[in-house]
Amino acid sequence: MNNNVESVDLEEELYEHFKFEVPKGQAPLRIDKYLMGLIQNATRNKIQIAATEGNIFVNDSTVKSNYKVKAFDVVRVMLTHPPFENHIVPENIPLDIVYEDDTLLLINKKPGMVVHPGHGNYTGTLVHALAYHFDNLPMNSSERPGLVHRIDKDTSGLLVIAKTEAAMSHLAKQFEAKTSEREYVALVWGNVVADAGTIEGNVARHVKDRMQMAVFADPEIGKPAVTHYKVLERFGYVTLISCQLETGRTHQIRVHLKHIGHTLFNDERYGGHLILKGTTFTKYKQFIDNCFKILPRQALHAKTLGFVHPTTGEMMRFDTELPQDFQDCIEKWRGYSKTNLTEEGEK
Repeated sequence: MNNNVESVDLEEELYEHFKFEVPKGQAPLRIDKYLMGLIQNATRNKIQIAATEGNIFVNDSTVKSNYKVKAFDVVRVMLTHPPFENHIVPENIPLDIVYEDDTLLLINKKPGMVVHPGHGNYTGTLVHALAYHFDNLPMNSSERPGLVHRIDKDTSGLLVIAKTEAAMSHLAKQFEAKTSEREYVALVWGNVVADAGTIEGNVARHVKDRMQMAVFADPEIGKPAVTHYKVLERFGYVTLISCQLETGRTHQIRVHLKHIGHTLFNDERYGGHLILKGTTFTKYKQFIDNCFKILPRQALHAKTLGFVHPTTGEMMRFDTELPQDFQDCIEKWRGYSKTNLTEEGEK
């Protein structure tokens, strides 16, 4: 037996806090370094202590901190207390409800709100707000009340929430079968040459930066993802586009657009908070800084959502305006492109 692994009795009173399957293509890497890239706010020391205390498992056996993960390992972090995210204390947080009936509701989520609790975000989430405003929402497959799908913390826009078990099942099947309609508006770096196009490529966790996703050519790595886009308006150094999701992978639009060289404007995780296109003039840098202050997040909004109503069978479509911060940033770029854009910048 590998002396970095020892068998244990899983009947102990331990609770699963994290679970990861190591993707194909992962080079051998110490498990403490591997988990540091996956768990927010985790330090190497904390992970090493967890390993010493027998709380880190690979394929149902505890491992030491110097164990090297390999492709297809199933890594779990087990602790003696339940995850905080399972203890939902209702919070009186206002919700922007676009539509509601006995079966479901549509919420226009503000940027900055986390959808569900997780490591480092145990309060102030959409789930806490839902628990306050609604009783007995059905649980999804991840034991999160009402949630059929999710959008990132700094992405704004529409989410459908199920109020009954039947609605949860019906809506979840639509999203899985790719029959729901989802349109996002995004501002991206660079001049998107084609007026429309489709991005295809499997999406999986980045092998080096575990907080990012990446596109893989190998069909056996990750999950298939398809994003259709069309150009709405061009500003030379940035482009306003519409994205239609055929699939709904984690960070799908963000990683697909970066993959084709058009990272989301001010998307810090994927490098969009840097000046990726434009001049070296101080005046331009000041303009970009002002844009970042106006829109202090990735420029992505879930604008429209369509699905078949679980009870009536009616096709329903909802649309929202771009948030003010997004609109203000677009206006800045519209003005800049008309007065300052050089012929070189348009290329």
